[in-house]
Formats: sequence, structure tokens, C-alpha cells
Amino acid sequence: MRKGYIQVYTGDGKGKTTAALGLALRAAGAGLKVFIAQFVKDKRYSEHRALDKLSDFITVKQYGTGYLFGKKPGKSDIDSAKKGLEEVKELIASGIFDLVILDEINIATHYSILDVRELIEILDSKPIKVEIILTGRYADERIIERADIVTEMKEVKHYLQSGVKARIGIEF
Repeated sequence: MRKGYIQVYTGDGKGKTTAALGLALRAAGAGLKVFIAQFVKDKRYSEHRALDKLSDFITVKQYGTGYLFGKKPGKSDIDSAKKGLEEVKELIASGIFDLVILDEINIATHYSILDVRELIEILDSKPIKVEIILTGRYADERIIERADIVTEMKEVKHYLQSGVKARIGIEF
């Protein structure tokens, strides 16, 4: 039996979700079943159209009400994320999916939308074959400690800082 590990993609640089989606594509190409839970996000992005074409292998569900930067999380943010975490907990325990991506979950725990201790309990009780990826800035030190692989994306330079607008197909 293949052993699943826990991976974290964090940091202030671009590419955390993109890296996770790349691994989802690789897993689907190998015939593995993938579940992508997107926390905080509530919009369809360009990648969703491509993922729709792989729906035999990849399932995507969003548990968010929009980006939180600059605002305090509200009841709807918390309710949506908690519902998502409960669903994800059941899916992970079922072992139906080989790879589970918890996109932007680090943001959700950082802003106290979700309790990091509950997330760690889920990670600690995952079936041995399930691989889990957690993305988002501000990964909690307890998550980093629990993970098998941690990659920190570091922004060195980004054209958005010089006024370039986010582009369809590249940033979203």
C-alpha cells in the first residue's frame, strides 16, 4: 500500500495553489482520485474550467465567502469553513480520495475561522494511504511541525508591485 504524506505550501510568494493544482493534475494522470477543498475562496477561476474536464478524477468544492484581507471574518465565513472542514474530515476518513488538497486552509486557521487544533486532529487520524496538501500563507508552526514536506514560497520580485493588474489565465 502506498503511504500518503502531509505537505504544506506556504509563504508570501506566488504559486502555492498552483503547485497544489499541479500535483492534482499529476495524481489524476496516474488514475488517483483527488478532492480539492477551497477555503476562503468563493469564485470560479480559470483553473476550474480545466478541472471540470477532469471530473472523473478531480472534485472541487468551495467553502468560502471571499478573500478576507482587510476585513474581520464574519459568521458566514466561519459557518462556511466549519461546514467544509466537517465534510473534509468525513471524506479523508472514508479513504475514497487518494489526494486531498486543503487550499487556503492556512489562511482560515490564521484568521481563526477554523481551529488549528481540530485540523491537526484530522491530520493525525487520516488513513495511511491519503496524501494531504495544505496551502496558504501563515502556516501555523504546529502544522509545519506535523507535516512531512514544507515548501515556503518566497516573494523576491513581483510585477504586481509595479502596477501590473492580475491577468486571466496567469493570476486567476
